[in-house]
Amino acid sequence: MSLCRSLSLIAVTVVMTAAAPADAEVAVSDAWVRGTVAGQKSTGAFMRLTSTADVTLVGVASPAAKIAEIHEMKVEGGMMKMSAAARLPLPAGKIVELKPGGYHVMLMDLAQPLKEGDVIPLTMIIEDKAGTKQTIEVRASVRALGK
Repeated sequence: MSLCRSLSLIAVTVVMTAAAPADAEVAVSDAWVRGTVAGQKSTGAFMRLTSTADVTLVGVASPAAKIAEIHEMKVEGGMMKMSAAARLPLPAGKIVELKPGGYHVMLMDLAQPLKEGDVIPLTMIIEDKAGTKQTIEVRASVRALGK
């Protein structure tokens, strides 16, 4: 396992804030972003999310990109398609994996190229059944292409 990956497993920082006390805690592990090449304006961010209560991921933001969205890749009619998803349920006690080829965070119109060793801040917006929103601040390590 690379040092960068080991650090991303150990050093993911999660800070939760909300206007009211949160009923759920969402743990984030193995947060990473795929590195880019010169001129590339988009990339994906990936991680594992585990919640103590049924909540929903309803948004994401990052200063590294003008646009950050939850996306889903799936096969339809024998073709791989990607589309934005407004919401992603996080069932209590279940690991929800954001991974290549499935649900992921799409970072578009990047401010600059992302290289291995960079750390990208992500703000995940979580909503509970009552409509109360909380944010989770995640620091995701950039991995080189092909890793």
